[in-house]
Formats: sequence, structure tokens, C-alpha cells
Amino acid sequence: MTLDPPLGFATAVNAGIQGAAGEVVVLFDPGVELTGDAISPLLEALQDPTVVVAGPFGLRGKGTLKEFEENPGPDVDAIEGYCMAFRRSDALAVDGFDPKFKFYRIADIEFSFRLRDRAGRALALEGLPITKHEHRLWEATAPDERDRLSRRNLYRFLDRWGKREDLLVRPQTEPQ
Repeated sequence: MTLDPPLGFATAVNAGIQGAAGEVVVLFDPGVELTGDAISPLLEALQDPTVVVAGPFGLRGKGTLKEFEENPGPDVDAIEGYCMAFRRSDALAVDGFDPKFKFYRIADIEFSFRLRDRAGRALALEGLPITKHEHRLWEATAPDERDRLSRRNLYRFLDRWGKREDLLVRPQTEPQ
């Protein structure tokens, strides 16, 4: 499917979600290479009704919603859009990705939060047979422009979620 004229990342993804025929949607970034069956574990994870989004690349806030870092999970704040799986019905219930996200950065985090806000978990699955290569859009965008677009998306995210630290997964402490 091609959108003409190009309408931005979120609108393109939403068109894919709308056009999907299955119960589960698995998004892959063009820079991701499958080296085995990554789909079966993603589908299996979504059989748990508490899981609303799953993927191999989890993120957790660094004690704040202003900065995220990679985290192996299993419970995480968000799933990176390099590879993420979710139920189509859940995506439609939250109106898909926010179309204001024309650039891809942070759109995946915001979408994960909207899915999780409906009382669900984001689940990172370690060891999926996936190789992450260079991100073509990131590399093709001038550094000043990608910084500007990323900052704009971060502010958009914080405007909506900045006071919702209840959605941050707290690290489990070990009993003493």
C-alpha cells in the first residue's frame, strides 16, 4: 500500500492497521531482518489478555517520562517500533497511532502508552531471531532536522502523558 502524497509515519501505519485482515498486527521497520520465526512468540505473548503490545525491543523510563532506555523486561513501559505486535481491535479502540506524529520517533512510545492505559502490559521478548540494522529514515534525515522533529514529538508525548508516571513500570525489588 502506498499513500500519495506521503502523509507521515503515523498516518501510514494507521492505513496499514485499517487494511489489515488479521486479529494481530505485527509492524516491522524496514531496517529489521528476520533470521527465524519471530512471529510465533509474538502471537503467543498476545494470547495473554493482559498483554496489549509485545516485541523484542523494550523501553523503560529512566525514572521519568522525559527519557527512555532499552530494557530487556519482560515488563516494560513501551515497545520500540522496530518490531511490535498488538491486537488490531486494541489499536482501533485507541484510534491507532496519533496522526500528529509525522516523524517516527517517539510515536511507538506514545502508542504503547495509549494501549497500556487501557489496562494492559507491554511485554519485551528477549532472544527473538531479529537483527536490527541502520534505520534508513534516521540516516536519510539531516541531523538538525531529525533533532528538531524528535524534540517536537517528545513535547507532544509529554503534553499528553507527562503527568502519568503511574504508567511507568517500577523495577521489582528483591526480598531481603
